[in-house]
Amino acid sequence: MRYQKLGKANLEEASILGFGAMRLPMVGDPDGLAGFDPKIPIDEARADKMIQLALDKGINYFDTAYGYHGGKSELYVGKVLHPVRNRVMIASKLPVWNIGKTEDFERVFSEQLGKLQTDYLDVYLVHSLNSVHWEKMKRLGVLEFMDGLKKSGRIRAAGFSFHDEIKVFKQIVDAWDWDVTQIQYNFYDQDYQAGREGLKYAADRNIGVIVMEPLRGGKLVSKIPAEVQKIWDGAAVKRTPAEWGMRWVWNQPEVSVALTGSSTLEQLAENIGMVKDAEPGSLTPEELALFDQARAIYRAKLKIDCTSCAYCMPCPNGVDIPSNFQLYNEIFLFDDKEFSPFFYNNLMEKSQQASNCVECGACEEKCPQKIPIAAELKAAAKALTR
Repeated sequence: MRYQKLGKANLEEASILGFGAMRLPMVGDPDGLAGFDPKIPIDEARADKMIQLALDKGINYFDTAYGYHGGKSELYVGKVLHPVRNRVMIASKLPVWNIGKTEDFERVFSEQLGKLQTDYLDVYLVHSLNSVHWEKMKRLGVLEFMDGLKKSGRIRAAGFSFHDEIKVFKQIVDAWDWDVTQIQYNFYDQDYQAGREGLKYAADRNIGVIVMEPLRGGKLVSKIPAEVQKIWDGAAVKRTPAEWGMRWVWNQPEVSVALTGSSTLEQLAENIGMVKDAEPGSLTPEELALFDQARAIYRAKLKIDCTSCAYCMPCPNGVDIPSNFQLYNEIFLFDDKEFSPFFYNNLMEKSQQASNCVECGACEEKCPQKIPIAAELKAAAKALTR
């Protein structure tokens, strides 16, 4: 295992491969395909083997959150890591959806410490910040709360995870002295949300960058278009799609930790086996060109050619147009009929959903791609609503 510092965070070096506890194996679901159904319990016997392998191979960074597995992920992580607490770093997240007043910060955090069987967290992230959540959290005093947690020693490093456009990311980075940030980043999403620009923006300020979805929740390694598989098969060095995807992330020196959201022991073992040769700058120019080719093939499959430039924003009625189009596109890009509708119906703010479009036309006047946005939002809402 290789290790490195998380930016300016006053922490031990973290394993470059982190264990993400969002997609733990579930009872009756041997391949990790049940998605995010909170009614299905964690298969602790199988998960225990995964945790033990991670520990044996030197993984010391474990990531969970209040809402993962319907609230059961923190309970499991706390129980299984309690005997080795002094050997590991535990990261969890402040659930912005569960905060309605300032007093909720302390109530939720204390609950999380109890579930995780610890009196401190190594990393605490404000979960899934976007422009709406950020304004709400600022108003309720989240920065003052995080500062108090650090000063009291109940958290060692403070950060935020992020899902919005780059200008919002920069606003949040510049608003406070963050230790770490967590962004969605992979070879397909290099210009999506925070993207490459955000990665460098944070790293230049010595903020540790944790990468989530390095394989896009497995979408970049399952149901691969034949044209993309042909690119990997034709490479001079033979690697699995998973190894290509992880190596692309680790190739960039600004990345501190890449999280594996493995659902099986085999997936975790494969990811661990990739670490040995995954040095920053180790991919050749010819190999990097393969990613450009694969990305172009995926883009050709887009249902809506939205570049997420956000010129259409803000919507007068509050609809998050780029995010709705991203979810809609993924149904066709990755044959994803489960996660996109789940995210739309359960995690997206109701006010931001495509169904709230009133067809005022203000966005269409500003769209440089000349997309018939109102009509496409109607189609997206139909495909995503459950």
